[in-house]
Amino acid sequence: MGRNKMATFVCIVAGLALIGIVSQLFTAPVSFLSNIFVMLGIGLAIFALFYFVFLRKKTASNDMKKYKKAVRQSKAKYNDSRSAKPSTKNANKRKSPQPVRKKTAKRAAHLKVIDGNKSKKRPG
Repeated sequence: MGRNKMATFVCIVAGLALIGIVSQLFTAPVSFLSNIFVMLGIGLAIFALFYFVFLRKKTASNDMKKYKKAVRQSKAKYNDSRSAKPSTKNANKRKSPQPVRKKTAKRAAHLKVIDGNKSKKRPG
C-alpha cells in the first residue's frame, strides 16, 4: 500500500509541474526560456565542479602507466599488422600466396623424469 500511495503522489506532483510549465510557457515565454537557461547553466556548473573535483584523477596511477607502456611495447613487437587496414592500392591487386615458413625445432623441455618405485610393493 505504501508504494501505491508514493506512486500516486509522484504522479500528482509531476502533473502539477507539467501544468505549471505549460501555463508559464503560454503566459510568459521569454521569462520561461530565461529560467530554463539559468537552470541549465547552474546544473552544468554543478556537474563541472563535481566532475573536476571528485571524478577526474589528477595523475594516472603507476599501474596504468605500466599497462600503457606494455601495450606500446606489444604493438611495437608485433607491428600491429592485424589491425592495420590494407590500402586501396593493394586491396585491388590479387594477394600473392604467403611464403611457407619452416617450422623451427622446438627446444627440449628442461624436465627430468625421475624413476619411481611403483613396481615394488610396499611392506605392510
